[in-house]
Amino acid sequence: MAHFKSASHTLKAMAGVLFMLTGCASTGVVHQQGEKNKSDPYEHINRKIYTFNDHVDNYIAEPIANVYRKITPQFMQTGVFNFYNNLKNVNVVFNDVLQGKFEQSAKDTGRLAINSSLGLLGIVDVAKRVGLEQNDEDFDQTLAVWGVPTGPYLVLPFLGPITARGIPGAVFDTAANPSSYVGAPVQLLSLLNTRANAEGSLKFIDEAALDPYLFTRESFLQWRYSLATDGLSLKKR
Repeated sequence: MAHFKSASHTLKAMAGVLFMLTGCASTGVVHQQGEKNKSDPYEHINRKIYTFNDHVDNYIAEPIANVYRKITPQFMQTGVFNFYNNLKNVNVVFNDVLQGKFEQSAKDTGRLAINSSLGLLGIVDVAKRVGLEQNDEDFDQTLAVWGVPTGPYLVLPFLGPITARGIPGAVFDTAANPSSYVGAPVQLLSLLNTRANAEGSLKFIDEAALDPYLFTRESFLQWRYSLATDGLSLKKR
């Protein structure tokens, strides 16, 4: 089950990249390839791990997620997503404060409170209906605000794309997230739901990208940079 958990985190990151950076086409990857190699000094090893992770997904995670998607009604999948997304707001509020975003932290606290109560523990996203949109803050972004450099791009077995700065960030966020302490069956449900929802994005990578590894790397780094700079236009780092 640890393998399923790790593979799902990889897919979650990749899916988030594609949804947020739909404009990052293969031409953009080719244009920036030389520059990004500076951020990927371990590309030879990273590519091997990327291929391994891809096989794990193809032969284990994808078949199980496909079954889950077929037997689970869409409203239930949405409810599972909302529930775990609501728990993630504990991390969001904490990192809002660490980054000095006090007005945003108040809104995110209100979002957490509304969805946890009126939204039936977050299953229904009531807060969005009253204008409180979901923000995405994590400790990796907090470290960026504090001036910690990104560090090299890495691909970890099962875990997938990350940066050197993202490793302590991920450890901190995992420890702070309440979902880390629920039972294994409940965690597995969240992981299956995440993988099922990522299917279209992952197929897009395989079918549209000339080099899926490069596409994933460029998208991931740009996505993380966009988050760390609150969506400012991408520029040379």
